[in-house]
Amino acid sequence: MATTVILVRHGQSTYNLEQRMQGRCDKSVLTPAGQDSARLVGHALQQVSLDALYCSPLTRARETAEILCSQHSQDLQPQPSDLLLEVDLPLWEELRRDEVKDRFADDYRRWKQEPHNFSMEIPTEDGGTRSHFPIRALREQAQQFWQSLLSQHSGDTVAVVAHNGINRCLLSTALGIGAEHYQVIQQSNCNISVLRFAGGLEDIVQLESMNQVGHLGGHPFPEVRPGHKGARILLVRHGETQWNRESRFQGQIDVPLNDNGRAQGQRVADFLKTIPIQFAVTSPMLRPKETAQLILQHHPQVTLAENGDLREISHGRWEGKLEAEIQAEYGDLLDQWKVTPEAVQMPEGENLDQVWQRAKTAWDAIVQTYADRQEIGIVVAHDAVNKAILCNLFGLGPEHFWNFKQGNGCVSVIDYPQGSGGQAVLQSANITAHLSDGVFDQTAAGAL
Repeated sequence: MATTVILVRHGQSTYNLEQRMQGRCDKSVLTPAGQDSARLVGHALQQVSLDALYCSPLTRARETAEILCSQHSQDLQPQPSDLLLEVDLPLWEELRRDEVKDRFADDYRRWKQEPHNFSMEIPTEDGGTRSHFPIRALREQAQQFWQSLLSQHSGDTVAVVAHNGINRCLLSTALGIGAEHYQVIQQSNCNISVLRFAGGLEDIVQLESMNQVGHLGGHPFPEVRPGHKGARILLVRHGETQWNRESRFQGQIDVPLNDNGRAQGQRVADFLKTIPIQFAVTSPMLRPKETAQLILQHHPQVTLAENGDLREISHGRWEGKLEAEIQAEYGDLLDQWKVTPEAVQMPEGENLDQVWQRAKTAWDAIVQTYADRQEIGIVVAHDAVNKAILCNLFGLGPEHFWNFKQGNGCVSVIDYPQGSGGQAVLQSANITAHLSDGVFDQTAAGAL
């Protein structure tokens, strides 16, 4: 049975509002808006049965956890853990962000562009200095927290309330993402992310969703930040097909949406109705194309482009077969697909290296065409292709195929703050709140 971890960042703090660097300084407290958001998180998790709740001991996180517990249907008590302390930035704490940029220009640039190599020279008692690497230390701390939690809570559902930096490191160490991608993961105040652990860190870990903010009652996605120079791309998986529902492998057989899939497509369309969509690209296959057309009914000025490299993986001789039928004929290979998919060559079909390459080719072409525009667009494709696109953002290979869930009708948000020449930022992943109530993805867990 999987261990489920619900990861929450604290509510807006006084230092957030003042644009000050917080780190481990404990002078910052929740603002009234931060308290309200914490209540909304508690309400969103009210009916989720929790076996434990851990929090950072710093006031802003502890207060968020206490408010969450006050709204919950269970009698929960937050358990503080020093392993959830925020990133340690002793030379910058309490300074305004613009002061840090001015006084430590080269260091701040390295912090943003090379966080894995960023260091501070900390004075020592003997008059010398020591080199402190904040992100390296924080990742070690995150791994220690996971080892402790997973050893104590196998099969449980646990909430964790902490901070931007440590949450990024918790996510990245769980998913095998390198320290160089620290700034690629976004964590908004009082967001909800969900991780599923099959066992320990060495086993499959799935990011079910990341940076959900819809429960806060405002914009459905994190807002585009001031100074944003490039595009925002909404990556969508097509709605459900009957073969998804039956767990029948479809691959490149051109199966249309079923009635539920069309209803999902309509809900995605309504969800994105007020978003100013200005470009759209789809796989040419029926199920994503119909999903895209449903979305664009509210954006009639947008022309839908097609990219053949966004087609779903070819399952070869597995296509059209139920999982049980494949198990009977290709049992060992199917078992391998579920554990080490990167090693599987589909009989008369593709392997994941091929999917990775054409997904990268498609995404690179989309980025080259649109990323330097200050526009919002949609890309509608398939489970395997979307997973490959998300993995490629972090330099992850096919061995990480199962790390990113993509539910039917889900939306992920990818920003290019510096345009095509800069690093992408994953703002949100696998948002499905528009399809069902609650914080968990309840879409069909059918075949690809």
